Amino acid sequence: MAKERKLTEKEQIRLERFNEVAASMEEQGYRKTLLTVSILWANVFAIFLLLAVAVIGIVLFVLKYDDPFGKLSILESVILIIIFLALIVIHELIHGIGWALFTKDGFKDIEFGVMLDSLTPYCTCSQPLSKGQYILGAMLPLITLGILPMIAGILIGSFYTMMMGVIMTASAAGDILIVLKILRYKSRAKDVVYMDHPTEAGGVIFEKMSPHSRDFSHELGGRKS
Repeated sequence: MAKERKLTEKEQIRLERFNEVAASMEEQGYRKTLLTVSILWANVFAIFLLLAVAVIGIVLFVLKYDDPFGKLSILESVILIIIFLALIVIHELIHGIGWALFTKDGFKDIEFGVMLDSLTPYCTCSQPLSKGQYILGAMLPLITLGILPMIAGILIGSFYTMMMGVIMTASAAGDILIVLKILRYKSRAKDVVYMDHPTEAGGVIFEKMSPHSRDFSHELGGRKS
């Protein structure tokens, strides 16, 4: 059994607040299903994703340009590292902006933190969202920091812009896994609420069946509680 990570004081408060909301919804007839992913599995997936996307990007770049690989000075290398570290923070900020567009109090419903045991930054939304809203907020960093820069780098002939896009695409591995889990989950419930988990990577689905429905659908990879 995996050891549970130690929560910070803010995370503990956030989790307690979430548990109160979950208990209230379960009293109203909702059933809770966890659609979370392991940080370890997300990191392993990120490595394979990085290799696959890098190969595709480099092949496309080499086919388009005769001399694609420029030389970086030490200063340029340092600048790229700084940009990459900044983009990690911006990645989480974009999650927050995407979800805040659909919440009652906007950015006040968004919180940020770091999983200290794995040094993994995260963004979480405390308010319920529709399926489309949740997926949009989850995928925005992949699109804006990963896919678009990778395409732009190939089009303008900037190998390092392309590679930065490749790296940021791989950094969205956890987001991709979460969205895939949500898309694979099939529900017959008419009333479905999507919430971000306050301390884990992934979401929580609350479903309320109509009186004539027999049972909740069996999800692929989710945990019911």
